[in-house]
Amino acid sequence: MHEIDRALANDIDRVVKQALAEDLGSGDLTAALVPEHGVARARVVARERAVLCGSLWFDEVFRQLDSRITVRWHHTDGDALAPGATVCEVEGPARPILSGERTALNLLQLLSGTATATQTYAAAIAGTRARILDTRKTIPGLRLAQKYAVRCGGGSNHRLGLYDAILIKENHIAAAGTLAAAVEAAAAHADSVMIEVEVESLDQLAQALATRADRILLDNFGVENLASAVAMRNAVDGCLIELEASGGITLANIREIAATGVDVVSVGAITKDVIATDYSMRFD
Repeated sequence: MHEIDRALANDIDRVVKQALAEDLGSGDLTAALVPEHGVARARVVARERAVLCGSLWFDEVFRQLDSRITVRWHHTDGDALAPGATVCEVEGPARPILSGERTALNLLQLLSGTATATQTYAAAIAGTRARILDTRKTIPGLRLAQKYAVRCGGGSNHRLGLYDAILIKENHIAAAGTLAAAVEAAAAHADSVMIEVEVESLDQLAQALATRADRILLDNFGVENLASAVAMRNAVDGCLIELEASGGITLANIREIAATGVDVVSVGAITKDVIATDYSMRFD
């Protein structure tokens, strides 16, 4: 199980409450047909290869519905699952298990899909120095959850939002007058946060390398220009500025991009274009 902090724990509670509220509304009319004191046992099975993620959300669904429900996990978040694997077993009062089934599976499928996509991209660049970064292209309301899923899949997190890092783009530079002025303004106001600046050419990169930026985003650079950018950075004695490749990244080209020597490759698809993992809950 990957470690979580208080912010994520609180977010899990919020997400589950909202998800249950939109599904249950004033009550589950169909589950009410089941005998009140009935007991159910079920197991969740993976129907395809995947990286498991979302057990905390799954548990929270049933905790909020009825504390008598128990969930016994056969795997933990971050584990690779084979088709047919039993992921967990659920036991307790039948009505709340039936009421929570869809919400619990929805969250498990979505987050496992994010983790699985991340792992696929991470595997594609294994052996290079680069690591996979996520972006802010997340499903609204589920950013912390998807950021956690990225970590479970072997990726790393970019900034959480607009509040915990500075990313200077074209319009910021235009407003400040020059790239150097924009970075200096950021450094004057930043309180121990990362400063990143986006560049669109090797000329702009040369300017950025002379600033106090922590990372430079190479926007839609071709492979040849990425290699040139890495050489330019490496030629600056003692330069610790990271280089991030971004824009147009796919599984077809990410290996070649990572091989240029960039430090990180940001991929919006791992959180934006999610294909939910196929799980089923089978009742005994």
